[in-house]
Amino acid sequence: MKDFLFPLPNESKAYSFFLLALRIVLGLLLVSHGLDKLYNYTSLCFTFPDPVGIGKELSLLFAIFGELFCSIAFVFGALYRLCMIPMIVIMAIAFFHIHGGSLAGGELALSYLILFVLMYVAGPGKYSIDAIISYHINKDLEDY
Repeated sequence: MKDFLFPLPNESKAYSFFLLALRIVLGLLLVSHGLDKLYNYTSLCFTFPDPVGIGKELSLLFAIFGELFCSIAFVFGALYRLCMIPMIVIMAIAFFHIHGGSLAGGELALSYLILFVLMYVAGPGKYSIDAIISYHINKDLEDY
């Protein structure tokens, strides 16, 4: 479980810088969608889609959680893979259910989905909170 949550990054500095840049750009783009939903919460409660049958308000709260709070953690690389799960689920629901799998209106959701899956696999890189935690966990284990 430790290796899943806090893998020890062994990639080059350039690759880790690339991952950091992607995290910042994609995370901040998604934050803007989450902030929009948060600012318009009261009006969206009545019109927000309920694609999985949990209610409009709960669906909206899940979308805000994934798009705002998880994307902030994503930018910093904190609990990286855990915070990406809601982000991936939201984009999958947006593309396949809300947009019916159509590129005509769902290309942005599909783009996010593909990039998030690829970044999930790639990991957070050296320049992340998870890498700092991993370094300290492995350093403590070496002392024993």
